[in-house]
Amino acid sequence: MGWRSPVMGAAAAALLVVGMATAACSPAQQASQTAAGATANTGPLPFQLPAQSVLRSSGHKVFAHYFTPYPVSLDNKDAASDYYTRNYLSPTGESGKHAAYGGLLRDRPIGRAPISGNWQLEDMRTEVRRAAAAGLDGFTVDLLSVSSSSPNWARVKLLIQAAEQVDPGFKIVLMPDMNGLANVDAATLAAAVASVAKSPAVYHLADKRLVVSPFKAEGRTAAWWSSWMTTMRDKYGIEVALVPCFLNFGPNASAFAPISYGFSNWGNRNPAANAGLAANITKAHQLGKKWMQPVSVQDERPNQGKYDEAGNTENLRVTWNAAINGADWAQIPTWNDYSEGAQLSPSAKHGWTYLDLSSYYLTRLKTGKYPTITKDVVYVTHRVQPAAAKPTFAETKLMTLRSGSTPARDQVEVLTMLTAAATVTATIGGTAHTYSAPAGLHVQTFPLKAGTNSVSVTRNGTVTAKVTSPFTVTAKPRVQDEQYYGVTSGR
Repeated sequence: MGWRSPVMGAAAAALLVVGMATAACSPAQQASQTAAGATANTGPLPFQLPAQSVLRSSGHKVFAHYFTPYPVSLDNKDAASDYYTRNYLSPTGESGKHAAYGGLLRDRPIGRAPISGNWQLEDMRTEVRRAAAAGLDGFTVDLLSVSSSSPNWARVKLLIQAAEQVDPGFKIVLMPDMNGLANVDAATLAAAVASVAKSPAVYHLADKRLVVSPFKAEGRTAAWWSSWMTTMRDKYGIEVALVPCFLNFGPNASAFAPISYGFSNWGNRNPAANAGLAANITKAHQLGKKWMQPVSVQDERPNQGKYDEAGNTENLRVTWNAAINGADWAQIPTWNDYSEGAQLSPSAKHGWTYLDLSSYYLTRLKTGKYPTITKDVVYVTHRVQPAAAKPTFAETKLMTLRSGSTPARDQVEVLTMLTAAATVTATIGGTAHTYSAPAGLHVQTFPLKAGTNSVSVTRNGTVTAKVTSPFTVTAKPRVQDEQYYGVTSGR
């Protein structure tokens, strides 16, 4: 999707967790998490999600942004030799066109063996199942193209079809991309949107209005969008509830307010730039609009030479807390844009870490309380290189820290969710650290070292959770990789 970051203001006070600092839950949260009478939990999560009917009955909606260029598979081949491996992850892939920055991607969807039949549709069905099982309400799908010959438009239609078949309650929000559609006229866009709008899987409000959330809405004027909405109504009989997603919310809010149902922005991806998010929520509500809060994991873009310092899971926790503290909806950009390193979807390098944590926070957003922790689980996040390490592959375009970002840091984060206090032993690059972790959600960090990372949880002499990261830390990586890898004891 290219450059999509909003205009950043001056960095506010960084919400850093440095050295071996901790971040514990509030007393109310602890009580909620460790309430007596918790039911048995045999699943991978440290808690049981509320019933899907309970989550979906909430007025607080949670969507993840689906980016069509990166489906589960591009060629239906085994992961060891498929297009991702040969051409996107390899620094010499696609005839060396990505060699300057060590390859287009640093992560990919979880691989699979070849499947028979309509494998592209089945992959979309898999993604809908995964997102729905995690408690998401749906996807905001990026409309990069509306041409009948475009594979991206074909994937939009496949995604809608998959939602219809797997779970019609899982909703697809149409998000025209005003970068990719910069040269598409209003009539063409209206015809394309109308062609899929009648699907029961495409999101409509209770009053039947079609929700449309254009990315970089300010790429066209409010008057242009007003005219487009009139075309949708008069020619196709479709009333639109517009929820523009801005790159720069503040200067555009007043102009778009008369035609909008709600507002959103693409958001930032480091804790320092996300320190003052309440102001956006307040402004939207003062204008009488709903606010869809961006919730983000991290950001690294090899082909653009930029990355953000996410601070392990800190940025994810900061943005989820912003949503919980006043937002109406949340959008997680992205589900699967691997070229931005922003993916929430289960992946080769993240596993299920960020999706699992998001299930925890979205439960709080939707129900007003955190889920009760019913088993001990530990999540470990770390880079596989120091932030300043230079690659051995001859990259000529290295990533640098984005202006205004939280400063780069080299930390291993251990995030525990425990039913009761326990002893945690974190072995970081061969050095063991032992500490007492309280019940509930707790974060502890340690300096990154070369080698392997493992963590175990012990209570009353019994190991209740343990995990060893399969990703070795080295001071001499083959290619530069500024993303945080994630592992969990739960899966």
